[in-house]
Amino acid sequence: MTTTLAPAPARLSVRGLAKSYSTGAAEIPVIADLTFDVHAAEIVCVVGPSGIGKTTLLKCLTGLQSISAGDALIDGRPIEGPPQEMALVFQEYTRSLMPWLTVGKNVALPLKHLRLPRDEREGRVASALQAVGLGEVAGKHPWQLSGGMQQRVAIARAIAYRPEVLVMDEPFASVDAQTRFELEDLCLRIREEFGMTIVVVTHDIDEAVYLSDRVVVLGERPARVTRTIEIAFDGARDQLVTRSLPEFSARRTEILELIRGTR
Repeated sequence: MTTTLAPAPARLSVRGLAKSYSTGAAEIPVIADLTFDVHAAEIVCVVGPSGIGKTTLLKCLTGLQSISAGDALIDGRPIEGPPQEMALVFQEYTRSLMPWLTVGKNVALPLKHLRLPRDEREGRVASALQAVGLGEVAGKHPWQLSGGMQQRVAIARAIAYRPEVLVMDEPFASVDAQTRFELEDLCLRIREEFGMTIVVVTHDIDEAVYLSDRVVVLGERPARVTRTIEIAFDGARDQLVTRSLPEFSARRTEILELIRGTR
């Protein structure tokens, strides 16, 4: 007799999630009914028109805001506050870094409540900075670094915490194009090296296609999932090769048409 194993639960699950804001006199719905999954070690990007509720969704996923209806789950457990196994990287990295602390001390900040031995804490900081290509700047201060390097510090801080799930809010929006490409490739390396599940909220369609295993497209108002698009390219992703593939262009066009409402 053959025993069929039940599939592993999704690392993150969104089930009929809705979010409204109260204005006192009325409830203003922002998210109407979202359902999608993010599986272990996947990179999933969430895209949609400006103002559709992408950041609100992110705050609900990370437990920073309560939801109005439905469920957000991590490993099958309701998210009722920031989960310990999750880390968040903000778009405004300059606000998330403490300018009076060195880079090394900024990266060590989230480790304080873990009560790690000093050697392990310092090892995590050094390893995280090495992973993002900043192994030599631990003694500098954030204001001595470029914008791209500061965002790498913010990512290193998340890596040092060793989260199982990394959630990123427009993480590369404030840097130049070349630095954006470097940070996108860094994101792919982090997934491979640490086995993290990564969710990226972005307005950049090309970035979503390049990074993702799947893209969740939001549309309508209040927001719903218009479509979830599988992304599959042969071989390792490369900024020049991957972006020149016919499949890349086809997926980009499909997503753009969905966002514009022409498909």
